Amino acid sequence: MSSGRTLNVLVTGGSGPSGIAAARALHNAGHQVFTVGSDGPRIEAAAAEAGSGVIPLVCDLASLADVRSLHAAVHSRLAGAGLAGSGTAVDGVIHLVGGWRGAKGITDQSDEDWEFLERGAITTLRNVTRVFYDDLAASDTGRFAMVSSTAVARPTAGGASYVAAKAAAEAWTLAVADGFHRDQSGRKQDPVDQHSAAVIFVVKALADAAMRAKAPDRTFPGFTDVEELAAAAVALFSSPAAELNGRRQLLGPGPGN
Repeated sequence: MSSGRTLNVLVTGGSGPSGIAAARALHNAGHQVFTVGSDGPRIEAAAAEAGSGVIPLVCDLASLADVRSLHAAVHSRLAGAGLAGSGTAVDGVIHLVGGWRGAKGITDQSDEDWEFLERGAITTLRNVTRVFYDDLAASDTGRFAMVSSTAVARPTAGGASYVAAKAAAEAWTLAVADGFHRDQSGRKQDPVDQHSAAVIFVVKALADAAMRAKAPDRTFPGFTDVEELAAAAVALFSSPAAELNGRRQLLGPGPGN
C-alpha cells in the first residue's frame, strides 16, 4: 500500500475523457502525474484540464524506441527540481490506450481494423510494460492497470477482432502480474511482501459528461462513468498489492445507468 509519500504516476492515453479524469483524480489525490498522448496540442490541453502541475508528454506508444525515450524523459523530469514526486522512478502506470473497430461478422473482419486494434490494444501495452516494468517492480507501491471489456467473456462475431485484441492484452497483463509475483512474494529465496501489482479493469463501455450532454435522452445502460474509472485508479495505491495482483476488477455502471 501507499507509504504516504507522493507517488509518480503515468497516465497513457491521456488525451481522452478517461485519461483526463484519471489524471485529474490522481493529481487531486496528491500525486505527481505525467499524462501521455500522441498529439502535442491535444495532450497539452488535456493536461491543463486535468490540473495545474500535470505534465503533458508526447509519445508514439506503438514505437518501442519512442517509449524508451519517454522513460528517459520522465526520469529526467523527476530528477529535476520542483516536482512533487518522491524519487526518480515511476510508481504507477494507468494504461488507457484503446479504440473500437467492429464488423458485421467473421468474414468481413478487415486487416486494417485488426492492425489498428493490435497496435492500440496490444503493442502499446507491450511496449509500456516492458520499458516501465523495472520501475514498477522496484517501487514500494508499484501499480499497473489497463481497461478491458466484458465482451472478452462473451465474444460476438462482429466484435471478433476487438475482443481478440482485448483478450491478448489481458493475457499480457496477467503475465506482468505473474512477473511481479515471482519477483516478490513468490520467489523461492528470500521472498518479500508483495508490493507491486498488475490489474485489469473490466467495463462494458465508458461514458462521460460530454457524451451525456450530446444525447440527453439516452440512458447509456451498463456504461461505467470515467469518473468511476478514475476513482478506481486512485484506489489502487491504497489497496494491498497481494489482493490486487492479477485481479480482473469489474467496474459497474454509474448512477442512472
